Amino acid sequence: MSTQHLKWGLLATGRIAEKFANGLAASKLGRAVAVGSRSGATARAFAEKFGIARAHDSYETLLADAKVDAVYIATPHPMHLEWALKAARAGKHILCEKPMGMNRAQTEQMIAAAREHGVFLMEAFMYRCHPQTARIAELIRDGSLGEVRMVQAAFGYNRPFDPQSRVWSNGLGGGGILDVGCYPVSLSRFVAGAAEGKGSVFLDPVEINGTGVTHPQTGVDEWAAATLKFSTGMVAQVSCSTSVQQQNTARIYGTKGWLHVVEPWTPSRNEGGRARMWLHRPDAAAEEIALPYQESEYMLEADVVAECVAAGRREAGQMSWADSLGNAAALDKWLELAGVKYGVA
Repeated sequence: MSTQHLKWGLLATGRIAEKFANGLAASKLGRAVAVGSRSGATARAFAEKFGIARAHDSYETLLADAKVDAVYIATPHPMHLEWALKAARAGKHILCEKPMGMNRAQTEQMIAAAREHGVFLMEAFMYRCHPQTARIAELIRDGSLGEVRMVQAAFGYNRPFDPQSRVWSNGLGGGGILDVGCYPVSLSRFVAGAAEGKGSVFLDPVEINGTGVTHPQTGVDEWAAATLKFSTGMVAQVSCSTSVQQQNTARIYGTKGWLHVVEPWTPSRNEGGRARMWLHRPDAAAEEIALPYQESEYMLEADVVAECVAAGRREAGQMSWADSLGNAAALDKWLELAGVKYGVA
């Protein structure tokens, strides 16, 4: 299979699937050829909107489509496991929205299935595929910040309570920790890996403390915070929310200076689509670090998948299986400390 023609099927048609479809439209390495929904009318409307050739009225028929090489799983969180396992058995390569599993145990099952059936699998942390993230690691490794001591990272939005929304539904894996708290945890582990200086992409925390406020009706977390301590001595302060708008930035503090990442999760949102960071040092003017224009993060992650599949790789260096397992374990602990319980194994 040529990298020019990784043929994608989109499994689900929600808002995140629309973002991925828009990104995929700019890809030089792949294209959407099919979409599946539990509603034929919804699938057809999505296909017409994004110029996709085939619309399937079930996820099963999408996976049976012989012209589909890879699937993007964009269902609510609790459905990821079922459809990732079925996709692996169907021989489809998989890009699964974060969090890949509802917990570490589910993530392990998905990885085992990908390994058994010889398919590619990646958790869709799109920011990990953007050059800005690699540049952060470079600045840490080249000593620009000195010894990294602290990280502060947040991802939160304000969504009115709606018991029908997946954001507020316990049965659909709602709450901020799984929806967006996974990002600052992931970035903190990434920064810790770079700061360790041993060539690691990530480092798992040795201690996690956290808390949160849960909704009285559904029990999902509305806002939450945690601290992660690493073996290097680095401490990360992370927060997330679904009913509080946060600044949604990241700051990395070292002994020689600190880095302000303006848009850590979606760098293309910056003016002109150019990732922008500011390096602050004592007694010196802040230095702007800007990267060239990039297409959307969703296009970049689609191209990472295409490149890996073409090279015969089953996982990506940007977001490896071990990385996903470590992030899931950290989220498990934070959810426990925040008092969030889901009815899943």
